Amino acid sequence: MQTVSFRLKPGQDLKVALDRLAVRRKLEAACVVTCVGSLTPAAIRFANQPAPTVLDGQWEIVSLVGTLSIYGSHCHIAVSDGDGRTLGGHLMEGSRIYTTAEIVLGIVPGVRFLRELDPDTGYRELAIEPLSGPSAA
Repeated sequence: MQTVSFRLKPGQDLKVALDRLAVRRKLEAACVVTCVGSLTPAAIRFANQPAPTVLDGQWEIVSLVGTLSIYGSHCHIAVSDGDGRTLGGHLMEGSRIYTTAEIVLGIVPGVRFLRELDPDTGYRELAIEPLSGPSAA
């Protein structure tokens, strides 16, 4: 597995930056290996909720996991406040970097991560497809 490491600076949107990087680097399949940093605000869609909740104030990123590709992403984030209370859910646009975000992505060889509508869930879910041709190693 190859990796891509980068840092985001104050004011950048975490989700937008991840999605743009996937497109710019033409990532067929990648995953978040690690991320540490902080947000203000944090925009998270909690479980079984139709819209994101915007959490004002400063939030530490304690976990970021997910799959990324040029075909779409699906990331979950956990953040904690100044008292250590932790909240988590789907990372949404509007989560802006407060001080930094130090990120390492892993590039998964030999496959592409697609997003396909699943009639059972009603969501665009992960579909894994092998790469064909010379790049499929």
